[in-house]
Amino acid sequence: MNIQTFKIQIALVLLFAFNFSNAQQKNVEKCRYTKTSYGFLMVLREGDNVLELIEKLAKEQKIPSANFTGIGFAQDATFGFYDFNEKKFHPKTFNKVEMGSITGSIAWSGDKPSIHMHGVATDDKFDAYGGHILGLKVGTGSMEIYITVNSEKLERKIEQPLNANVLQLPCLK
Repeated sequence: MNIQTFKIQIALVLLFAFNFSNAQQKNVEKCRYTKTSYGFLMVLREGDNVLELIEKLAKEQKIPSANFTGIGFAQDATFGFYDFNEKKFHPKTFNKVEMGSITGSIAWSGDKPSIHMHGVATDDKFDAYGGHILGLKVGTGSMEIYITVNSEKLERKIEQPLNANVLQLPCLK
Protein backbone atom coordinates (compact mmCIF):
# COMPACT_ATOMS: atom_id res chain seq x y z
CA MET A 1 0.00 0.00 0.00
CA ASN A 2 1.43 3.36 -0.96
CA ILE A 3 1.35 6.47 1.23
CA GLN A 4 -1.35 8.17 -0.88
CA THR A 5 -3.79 5.24 -0.46
CA PHE A 6 -3.04 5.14 3.27
CA LYS A 7 -3.79 8.89 3.62
CA ILE A 8 -7.11 8.46 1.79
CA GLN A 9 -8.10 5.56 4.05
CA ILE A 10 -7.25 7.55 7.18
CA ALA A 11 -9.23 10.55 5.87
CA LEU A 12 -12.25 8.31 5.19
CA VAL A 13 -12.07 6.76 8.68
CA LEU A 14 -11.85 10.21 10.29
CA LEU A 15 -14.74 11.50 8.17
CA PHE A 16 -16.88 8.49 9.12
CA ALA A 17 -16.04 8.91 12.83
CA PHE A 18 -16.87 12.64 12.69
CA ASN A 19 -20.22 12.03 10.95
CA PHE A 20 -21.09 9.20 13.36
CA SER A 21 -20.26 11.40 16.35
CA ASN A 22 -22.40 14.26 14.99
CA ALA A 23 -25.30 11.87 14.34
CA GLN A 24 -25.08 10.61 17.93
CA GLN A 25 -25.08 14.18 19.29
CA LYS A 26 -28.09 15.14 17.14
CA ASN A 27 -30.03 12.14 18.48
CA VAL A 28 -29.31 13.24 22.05
CA GLU A 29 -30.45 16.80 21.30
CA LYS A 30 -33.73 15.65 19.72
CA CYS A 31 -34.69 13.27 22.53
CA ARG A 32 -36.15 15.42 25.31
CA TYR A 33 -38.46 12.83 26.87
CA THR A 34 -39.25 9.14 27.11
CA LYS A 35 -42.33 7.19 28.19
CA THR A 36 -42.26 5.51 31.61
CA SER A 37 -44.68 3.27 33.49
CA TYR A 38 -46.06 6.32 35.35
CA GLY A 39 -45.92 8.92 32.58
CA PHE A 40 -42.79 10.56 31.20
CA LEU A 41 -39.20 11.43 32.07
CA MET A 42 -37.80 14.60 30.53
CA VAL A 43 -34.08 15.36 30.39
CA LEU A 44 -33.56 18.95 29.29
CA ARG A 45 -30.28 20.56 28.35
CA GLU A 46 -28.60 23.96 28.39
CA GLY A 47 -30.76 26.70 26.90
CA ASP A 48 -34.02 24.70 26.96
CA ASN A 49 -37.12 26.60 28.09
CA VAL A 50 -38.65 24.28 30.70
CA LEU A 51 -42.20 25.67 30.73
CA GLU A 52 -42.44 25.68 26.92
CA LEU A 53 -41.18 22.10 26.63
CA ILE A 54 -43.56 20.76 29.31
CA GLU A 55 -46.41 22.52 27.49
CA LYS A 56 -45.26 21.03 24.17
CA LEU A 57 -45.12 17.54 25.71
CA ALA A 58 -48.64 17.94 27.14
CA LYS A 59 -49.95 18.90 23.67
CA GLU A 60 -48.05 16.22 21.72
CA GLN A 61 -48.91 13.39 24.11
CA LYS A 62 -52.42 14.68 24.91
CA ILE A 63 -51.77 14.49 28.66
CA PRO A 64 -55.16 14.91 30.41
CA SER A 65 -53.52 16.17 33.63
CA ALA A 66 -50.36 15.44 35.57
CA ASN A 67 -48.12 16.41 38.41
CA PHE A 68 -44.35 16.70 38.14
CA THR A 69 -41.15 17.09 40.11
CA GLY A 70 -37.67 17.99 39.00
CA ILE A 71 -34.11 19.02 39.76
CA GLY A 72 -31.22 20.53 37.83
CA PHE A 73 -29.20 23.57 36.86
CA ALA A 74 -30.85 26.80 35.75
CA GLN A 75 -29.34 29.54 33.64
CA ASP A 76 -32.29 31.78 34.59
CA ALA A 77 -35.06 31.14 37.10
CA THR A 78 -37.76 33.82 37.26
CA PHE A 79 -39.92 33.65 40.36
CA GLY A 80 -43.09 35.63 40.88
CA PHE A 81 -44.66 36.77 44.12
CA TYR A 82 -48.40 37.32 43.66
CA ASP A 83 -49.66 40.64 45.00
CA PHE A 84 -53.29 40.03 45.97
CA ASN A 85 -54.08 43.76 46.05
CA GLU A 86 -52.68 44.46 42.57
CA LYS A 87 -53.75 41.01 41.25
CA LYS A 88 -50.44 40.41 39.49
CA PHE A 89 -47.04 38.78 39.95
CA HIS A 90 -43.95 40.76 40.86
CA PRO A 91 -41.08 38.92 39.08
CA LYS A 92 -37.49 38.47 40.16
CA THR A 93 -34.89 36.57 38.11
CA PHE A 94 -31.93 34.67 39.53
CA ASN A 95 -29.06 33.56 37.28
CA LYS A 96 -26.84 30.50 37.46
CA VAL A 97 -28.70 28.70 40.23
CA GLU A 98 -29.33 25.08 41.08
CA MET A 99 -32.95 24.02 41.30
CA GLY A 100 -33.05 21.99 44.52
CA SER A 101 -36.71 21.28 43.94
CA ILE A 102 -39.29 21.82 41.20
CA THR A 103 -42.90 20.79 41.61
CA GLY A 104 -46.01 21.50 39.64
CA SER A 105 -49.07 20.40 37.75
CA ILE A 106 -50.41 20.21 34.22
CA ALA A 107 -54.06 21.00 33.52
CA TRP A 108 -55.91 22.69 30.65
CA SER A 109 -57.35 26.11 30.03
CA GLY A 110 -59.58 25.67 27.00
CA ASP A 111 -57.47 24.00 24.30
CA LYS A 112 -54.12 25.05 25.80
CA PRO A 113 -52.07 23.33 28.53
CA SER A 114 -51.86 25.29 31.77
CA ILE A 115 -48.63 24.73 33.69
CA HIS A 116 -48.42 25.67 37.38
CA MET A 117 -44.87 25.41 38.74
CA HIS A 118 -43.14 26.23 42.02
CA GLY A 119 -39.55 25.66 43.05
CA VAL A 120 -36.58 26.37 45.25
CA ALA A 121 -33.27 27.58 43.82
CA THR A 122 -29.90 27.99 45.52
CA ASP A 123 -26.94 30.09 44.48
CA ASP A 124 -23.21 29.52 44.94
CA LYS A 125 -23.43 30.88 48.50
CA PHE A 126 -26.21 28.37 49.30
CA ASP A 127 -28.77 31.16 49.68
CA ALA A 128 -32.21 29.82 48.73
CA TYR A 129 -35.03 31.49 46.80
CA GLY A 130 -38.41 30.01 46.10
CA GLY A 131 -41.99 30.38 45.04
CA HIS A 132 -44.06 30.47 41.88
CA ILE A 133 -41.94 29.97 38.75
CA LEU A 134 -42.77 32.29 35.85
CA GLY A 135 -39.82 31.31 33.66
CA LEU A 136 -37.09 28.67 33.79
CA LYS A 137 -34.20 28.09 31.38
CA VAL A 138 -31.78 25.18 31.78
CA GLY A 139 -28.18 26.10 32.54
CA THR A 140 -24.90 24.21 32.17
CA GLY A 141 -25.62 20.55 32.73
CA SER A 142 -29.17 19.27 32.60
CA MET A 143 -32.56 19.28 34.25
CA GLU A 144 -34.63 16.17 35.00
CA ILE A 145 -38.43 16.39 35.16
CA TYR A 146 -40.48 13.36 36.28
CA ILE A 147 -44.09 13.61 35.08
CA THR A 148 -46.84 11.45 36.61
CA VAL A 149 -49.87 11.36 34.32
CA ASN A 150 -53.43 11.28 35.71
CA SER A 151 -56.29 9.76 33.72
CA GLU A 152 -58.80 12.55 34.49
CA LYS A 153 -58.66 15.73 32.39
CA LEU A 154 -58.46 18.74 34.70
CA GLU A 155 -59.02 22.40 33.84
CA ARG A 156 -58.04 25.76 35.30
CA LYS A 157 -60.32 28.78 35.28
CA ILE A 158 -59.89 32.36 36.40
CA GLU A 159 -61.68 32.89 39.72
CA GLN A 160 -62.58 36.21 41.26
CA PRO A 161 -62.05 38.26 43.31
CA LEU A 162 -58.34 37.34 43.12
CA ASN A 163 -58.15 36.97 39.33
CA ALA A 164 -56.24 33.73 39.97
CA ASN A 165 -56.13 30.74 37.60
CA VAL A 166 -57.50 27.97 39.87
CA LEU A 167 -57.55 24.21 39.29
CA GLN A 168 -61.14 22.94 38.98
CA LEU A 169 -62.04 19.58 40.53
CA PRO A 170 -64.97 17.37 39.60
CA CYS A 171 -67.28 16.86 42.59
CA LEU A 172 -67.48 13.37 44.08
CA LYS A 173 -70.96 11.83 44.09
